[in-house]
Amino acid sequence: MNLAKKLGYGIMASALICLSACDDKEKGPGGSSKPELSALDQSITESNGEQTINIKLQLSAPAASNVVISYSTKNGSALAGSDYVGIANASVIITTGLTSIDVPIIIMGDKFTEPDETFELVITSALNSDLIKAKALITIKNDDTGGGSSIIIPSAGATSPSEYVGYNLVWADEFTGTAVNENNWSFEIGNNNGWGNNELEYYKKENSTIHENEYLIITAKPEQTGEFQYTSSRLISKGKKEFTFGRVDIRAVMPIGQGIWPALWTLGADIGTNSWPACGEIDIMEYLGHEPDRVHGTAHWGTNTSTHKYKGSSTLATNAGDFNENFHVFSILWEKDKIEWRVDDKKFYEITAAEMEGQPYPFNKPQFFLMNLAVGGNWPGYPDATTVFPQLFIVDYIRVFQKS
Repeated sequence: MNLAKKLGYGIMASALICLSACDDKEKGPGGSSKPELSALDQSITESNGEQTINIKLQLSAPAASNVVISYSTKNGSALAGSDYVGIANASVIITTGLTSIDVPIIIMGDKFTEPDETFELVITSALNSDLIKAKALITIKNDDTGGGSSIIIPSAGATSPSEYVGYNLVWADEFTGTAVNENNWSFEIGNNNGWGNNELEYYKKENSTIHENEYLIITAKPEQTGEFQYTSSRLISKGKKEFTFGRVDIRAVMPIGQGIWPALWTLGADIGTNSWPACGEIDIMEYLGHEPDRVHGTAHWGTNTSTHKYKGSSTLATNAGDFNENFHVFSILWEKDKIEWRVDDKKFYEITAAEMEGQPYPFNKPQFFLMNLAVGGNWPGYPDATTVFPQLFIVDYIRVFQKS
């Protein structure tokens, strides 16, 4: 091989070595010439109002060229519109020489107890970088423990005795502990075609909590679940606590607002084989949130829906709006062939077996309890711009006494 060829091969070899070395200097940790991009997870304590957090998008090395990033948020247990402000198809740029950028997201706080919730910020594209971690998990930590000042329990109002002459206390739920006692109650989940009333809420177990070891709180709130825009809870004692006759006392504070509809009521325990209204329904208390000074008591019966009958009455609070400001005791005195309704031990209505208008009297057999907070429906109407959420239905106790 002549000298020229030797020199030529040497020059070529040196050039290849140089190119390889230069390439290695410019490549990132993964062997690519582009920096690696990651979306970093973050946790935030919820608070009671809006706050802005910053989610960091991090490069492994300074950007040699502008890194153009597109991103959106994705619901988890936290939902856009009720827990945070959603983002769709937004974009940011990490400019040349920088290694990160912060993406702001608004967190929407509240004042009610709920589990910690999560959602994601998802990077959908990243120009001039290698996408290593496309999703940031964002955890919203609940700060309402049930023991703070965010839930205000009225200190005033009516109460009832723990015993009556001629009666024995046969069952009570004082709502102690840290969660609803499921030896007493089951949760009905979903919307069930509006529960026959065109209601708007989706019932969830999570919307029932025990506050300060002595109050059941059922919370109605704006929270999208599938096609439904509100959530709440509906508790039933079917198959667990069923009674025939006695005195029932329920101490509670009402929520308030257009389209808000709490109820304390019973259904016949034979509803599985003897459908409504033949099984009988006793509405111990119903309340319409746009009429804060009035509660209703009603009985429903009939062999089928075409022969459905009902009778009832209502009573006013001593002070206008008082049902949502203080505790009251809602009672029935239930005997063979007769039911009497009372508020704070004052009778306001009764019905007897002689008033069935040709239909069978269904109330001499076992009934189970239901407690729920509906949003919207045929009777109360629907929430409007005046309706404030969340709304709380607070129950202190339910007690059943029977004659000794």
